[in-house]
Amino acid sequence: MTAEAEVLGELRRLRARLPQLTGALAASADGLVLAHDTVDGAAESVAALTAAALGVGRRLTESTGQGGFRELLVRGETGYVATYAAGGSAVLTLLAEPRINVGRLHLEARRSSARIGTLVDGALDRRDLP
Repeated sequence: MTAEAEVLGELRRLRARLPQLTGALAASADGLVLAHDTVDGAAESVAALTAAALGVGRRLTESTGQGGFRELLVRGETGYVATYAAGGSAVLTLLAEPRINVGRLHLEARRSSARIGTLVDGALDRRDLP
């Protein structure tokens, strides 16, 4: 099984555990889609915006003495966008309905981002991902 398929499997398992998710995306830190399980066809643009938000998040945490970037949560009128560091070279971005339990979102997403980070970092070490 390829790393991409394993990451996609993790995204699907995460969505099964959190039915209020409307989309899940794993991307490289520079905005390339690695795998996605989303309802709409906007994976590439969400990955690019995630890379931009990641850059701001990194600068914000480092310049305020909060250490390395871990996660970012944005609440809009009709739901949430949450981004989590996934290893050294990837991010997990989730779209969620406004009624999601944010604590549960964080718990499940942190576990999944750790798994995805391990998969992606391992694949990059083996040259299994672009």
